[in-house]
Amino acid sequence: MTPAPVPHRPLWQRAGWTAAGAASLALGVLGIFLPLLPTTPFVLLAAFCFSRGSDRVEAWLLAHPRFGPMVADWRARRAIPMRAKQLAWVMMALGSSWSWWVMPSPWRWLPPLICLIVATWMWRLPTAEPR
Repeated sequence: MTPAPVPHRPLWQRAGWTAAGAASLALGVLGIFLPLLPTTPFVLLAAFCFSRGSDRVEAWLLAHPRFGPMVADWRARRAIPMRAKQLAWVMMALGSSWSWWVMPSPWRWLPPLICLIVATWMWRLPTAEPR
């Protein structure tokens, strides 16, 4: 059985999806350097957006040596590499500790709680085999 062809979208929709993908990818790259901003979900969101906006940009992302395997594993098995999981957990722990220190008292529990929920979700996902 062959997959159904992707419907042709008007230019304004393709431009919107491509812009959303570019913004998501930019946030993902920024997340490499900022502790509370996750990289993997934003890269996966960018791939989703590019698949609806630009075949060329989606192909570029899938061929990217760093991001391509992550997207392919996610699409094939909903799996995240162990290295990405470990790095995310460490960065979320550091970011949560920092936010606990600097945020005012009634709100300081919120970032650690959100990070705990995300970390639990990631723990339950399959782990992609190293390439």
